[in-house]
Amino acid sequence: LNIDMSVASILDSDNASIGVVLVLREVTEERKIAQQLSNQATHDTLTGLANRLEFERRLSHLLGSANSHAPHALLYLDLDQFKVVNDTCGHAAGDHLLRQISALLRTKLRARDTLARLGGDEFGVLLEHCPVLEAKRIANSLRELLQGFRFGWSDRSFTIGVSIGLVPLMLAGETLAGVFSAADSSCYAAKEKGRNRVHVYQAGDSMLAARDGEMRWMPRIQQALADERFRLYYQPILAVGSGAPAGARGEILIRMVDEAGGIVPPGAFLPAAERYGLMLALDRWVVRKSLEALSATSTIGGNVTFAINISGQSLGASDFLDFVTEQIAATRVAPSKLCFEITETSAVSELAHALRFIDTLKGLGCRFALDDFGTGVSSFSYLKTLPVDYLKIYGGFVTGLVGSDVDQAMVEAVHHIGHMMKLETIAEWVESRAILLKLRQIGVNYGQGYALGHPRPLDLHQMRFD
Repeated sequence: LNIDMSVASILDSDNASIGVVLVLREVTEERKIAQQLSNQATHDTLTGLANRLEFERRLSHLLGSANSHAPHALLYLDLDQFKVVNDTCGHAAGDHLLRQISALLRTKLRARDTLARLGGDEFGVLLEHCPVLEAKRIANSLRELLQGFRFGWSDRSFTIGVSIGLVPLMLAGETLAGVFSAADSSCYAAKEKGRNRVHVYQAGDSMLAARDGEMRWMPRIQQALADERFRLYYQPILAVGSGAPAGARGEILIRMVDEAGGIVPPGAFLPAAERYGLMLALDRWVVRKSLEALSATSTIGGNVTFAINISGQSLGASDFLDFVTEQIAATRVAPSKLCFEITETSAVSELAHALRFIDTLKGLGCRFALDDFGTGVSSFSYLKTLPVDYLKIYGGFVTGLVGSDVDQAMVEAVHHIGHMMKLETIAEWVESRAILLKLRQIGVNYGQGYALGHPRPLDLHQMRFD
């Protein structure tokens, strides 16, 4: 029971005290509400952990403390398979997973450490008075803990990994922005090295320098979009054997024009676009311009099919499907002229969105290809789930087709599975006549690569229709 007491003197006409008045007020519920409000301001409502605001407050205190040279460290954790759980089992499963992960992480931390949920599936740990070697030991113990954890929901079981960026505070500067930038970059480096790893931040780190280089591309990409300095390129996809339908088909590729008018290859700017969330804007540009080009084919005749790449970011965007259907309706392009290519990795990570995207557009008459097939960890198990029309055989297998029995076996296996499922196959990276002959022997339907045609600026009048 909480009591609030106030005291007031009773004075006579000569201003002398002749007594007191005591006022007692029961304030238990009032203080309980105040405590709840205070807790909500500093803690995450789902997990009960400190929230980002409280984490930043404690970090700022450490950075500004007089003993700034004490060995403190920050861990930045990003779950590796959270989206798969969330998309396949729903948000209730995702919330339950986050609560379980929070409870698990607490078991490996010291009483004085701060564990916070920073947002989504990202967590932060503030390790006070902790040398780098000890911080690395703690980080690896967290990684191993989650690596051995299995999340069960209904009749399904999921392996959950975590990528961790470790930042010694003395190396990351004296500002919140500097520390979080180093932490985010280190976590990104852990993912780039294969996920389920710990990456320790070091000044001059080559991987982080590469990431900084990507950051400098971001404003250039945004300006190029504003200035319409992107171009469509086209690489033909040709029949390997006989019996293919007549017409021109090919993959639409994007190129950027730099400030001096030179062509920038996609490998220079697409990694930055993927990292910093610009793929949706680029995909929208490619879809819009491709459909505008296709709408012009009615004036020149010929059967043309465009294969258009769709990124994982666009698959996961709630309004992208509506954008595509609106563009098809506005340009009056026959949906049969469109084949959308999605990678198996992005399809699996955005499974629920991918299925809706595919089902809706296939209902209109569009077709779908699963790109880079064979590179994912669950290729064949997810193939039954995804209603695609083509399998694009990963080029890494195709280039080794002539000299490697293993690569030949992989190409044959993908082709055989595809045909068993009534899917046509397309071989990527066909770079020699010897590879082309091998593909014909195996029975692969289509090929794409330098031996069949280099990417070139899109020109409908020069496309092959045979």
